[in-house]
Amino acid sequence: MATVELVGVRKHFGSVRAVDGVDLTAQEGEFLVLLGPSGCGKTTLLRMIAGLERPTAGEIRFDGQVVNHLPPRARRVAMVFQSYALYPHMSVFDNIAFPLRAVRMPRERLRERVEWAAKMFGIAHLLQRKPRELSGGERQRVALARAMVREPTVFLLDEPLSNLDAKLRASARDELKGLQRRIGITTIYVTHDQVEALGMGDRIVVMNQGRVQQVGTPQEVYEQPANTFVATFLGSPPMNLLHHPRAGVVIGFRPEHFLPKEVQARDHAEADLVTFPFRVKRVEYLGADRLLYGTIEGPELQEKTAIIAKLPFTMPVAVGPGEVGPFAVPRRALCFFDPETGERVAEPPRPLSALGLERGEPPGTGGS
Repeated sequence: MATVELVGVRKHFGSVRAVDGVDLTAQEGEFLVLLGPSGCGKTTLLRMIAGLERPTAGEIRFDGQVVNHLPPRARRVAMVFQSYALYPHMSVFDNIAFPLRAVRMPRERLRERVEWAAKMFGIAHLLQRKPRELSGGERQRVALARAMVREPTVFLLDEPLSNLDAKLRASARDELKGLQRRIGITTIYVTHDQVEALGMGDRIVVMNQGRVQQVGTPQEVYEQPANTFVATFLGSPPMNLLHHPRAGVVIGFRPEHFLPKEVQARDHAEADLVTFPFRVKRVEYLGADRLLYGTIEGPELQEKTAIIAKLPFTMPVAVGPGEVGPFAVPRRALCFFDPETGERVAEPPRPLSALGLERGEPPGTGGS
C-alpha cells in the first residue's frame, strides 16, 4: 500500500491542456474515484500515475518519493483497462501468469501466485480456458487477477466495468469494492458513471477541462457541490438552478427535495419551507419514481425556468400536466452560487426576504 501525491501536475499535448495543474492525494488504503465527462483529463491523469505518460510539469510521489523518472514496472502499480487487454491465444492461466514470467519468477512460486489470484476472483475453474470462451464478467475477473498477482502497492482502474451489462455491472461493483476492502490496497478508479462513483468511492474527485472541481466524500459532493458544474454533473436528474437577479444569486436544489407543499408540510414548519408555483408539463414514470417536468414562472426570475421534481411513485400528486400547484423545498436543502463564477457561496449577498423565501411564501405573492 502507498500514499500517492500529485503536486502541480500538468500534461499538455501541443496547445491542449489535458491536465491543468492538479494537486491531489490518495491516502494509503483509500478507494479514490476520478469522475468527470469524456475529455476531462481523468484517464491522462491515471496514465501519468502509472508511468505510461510523463507529466509536462509537476511531481508524482509515492510515499513521499518522486517517481516521475521511474518506468511503470518500477512503480509497483497495477492497471486494468476498459478493454481488459487479454491475450486471445493464451489460456487464463497464462494471461494471469504473464507479468510474473516477465520478471522470471520461479515456476512453482508462479503457479502458487496464479492459483491464489484465481481463487481470490472465483475463476480457479477457468484457468485452462481461452478468453473467447469466457463471459464479459469472467474476462473482467481475469484482468483483475492479472493485475493483482504482482502484489502491487497501487491499483489503477480505468473504466473496468463499462463493457458489462447493467445487472452484471451492479454485482461487479459490489465484488470489487469488497475485494479492495479485504486487501486494503490504495485504489484510484476512473469512471464517467456517477452511480459507480457514489457507490464505490471513499472520496470522489470531480474533474472538468483538466482541473479538479471538488474533492470530497460522496455525500459531500452530492449535498454540498462546490460549483454549478458539480451541481449539474452529479445527480440524476441534475440539480435544479434558479437565477434570481434581484437576489444576486443562483439558487439550487435537488429534484428529490422539490415536493408538493402539502407533503413537505407534514415534516417541516411553514417557516422552514421555500414555496414556488410549479407548472407541470409532463410526467415520466420510472417504476419506483416519477419525474415531473415543468417550469417556475415569476417576475423575480430571469426567464421561465425548467424544473424537475422527483417523487416516489407511492406519493400522491394533485397536479397534472398543464396545471400549476405549490411545490416546496426545505430551507436547509437550498444551495447558493455566485451567478458570475458559478462557485458556491455560504449565503446570498442580499437577503432573500424580498422574494418571500424567508417566510415560505411563493415568490411574487408578498415581501418588499
